[in-house]
Amino acid sequence: MSQTNIRATIIGFSAIALWGTLALLTRLTDANIPPFQLMAMTFLIAFLLMLTKWRTEGHWGIKFLKQPKRVWSLGIVGYFGYHFCYFLAMAKAPAVQVSLLAYLWPLLIVIFSNLLPGHKLKAAHLLGAIAALFGCYLLIGTGNEAFSDNYLAGYLLALACAFIWSSFSVASRLVAKVPTDAAGWFCGGTALLALICHLAWESTVWPANITQWVGVIGLGLGPVGIAFFTWDYGVKHGNIQLLGVLAYSAPMISVLLLVLFGLAAPTWTLALACVAIVGGSLIAGLSDRPQKGDLTNKKAAQ
Repeated sequence: MSQTNIRATIIGFSAIALWGTLALLTRLTDANIPPFQLMAMTFLIAFLLMLTKWRTEGHWGIKFLKQPKRVWSLGIVGYFGYHFCYFLAMAKAPAVQVSLLAYLWPLLIVIFSNLLPGHKLKAAHLLGAIAALFGCYLLIGTGNEAFSDNYLAGYLLALACAFIWSSFSVASRLVAKVPTDAAGWFCGGTALLALICHLAWESTVWPANITQWVGVIGLGLGPVGIAFFTWDYGVKHGNIQLLGVLAYSAPMISVLLLVLFGLAAPTWTLALACVAIVGGSLIAGLSDRPQKGDLTNKKAAQ
């Protein structure tokens, strides 16, 4: 990988690390805020975060608003479409099973990236993704009831989540020239659509204290704000297959943070899951190291 590619991959991984704080920050909100209201609030914060960046640069970001229809469609379907299907799935099926199905998106990224120009699926990437997926299953899937036909609609919506986010992430590579600043407008559009859904289907519940507000603002700045912007840059310019495998570390980070803050208990299952996820990531990551023959050929070409 080139230095630019490595840097972009590291930036993309920072999004995964921020997504790992999702469970902890959600616990802080603890206010029974309706999902579409919370979605509207956090995506608005993400938009305001990017707006602040634009204002420090002396403009309002209007130049990033003017994107082709296909780029706007990609951004809105990715951000709003994923969360819309996810919240509906959570209402129609058990949360654990929805999470497991929705979290097939990293594996799908590894597979779909094979369709990109100049990309080839390596066995190590696939093996690493499957090992990490097993670790994810250990974290959130063991000890729960079996899948049931009664929740089929919820399962299908959860699978739609996986396909939407993986397709969005891979397709973003095809519009790599679109600056990440444009994602600020996609967040603004998503906040508006979420507000419409909230007003149509939900009753407003505001955070009741400072801790809950800290949770909401933290979600908007981190897992929703900075994370989406760094993920956009990472999938456009970094190693997208490796990022797909590394994405399975997000639930691991979530559980470790909950353990660290005394909100979950350490177990051997957690330890085994960490080994599977880290091991899968190492398998995929080491496969991208240049071989001695590759370095020789590169020097000869120079």
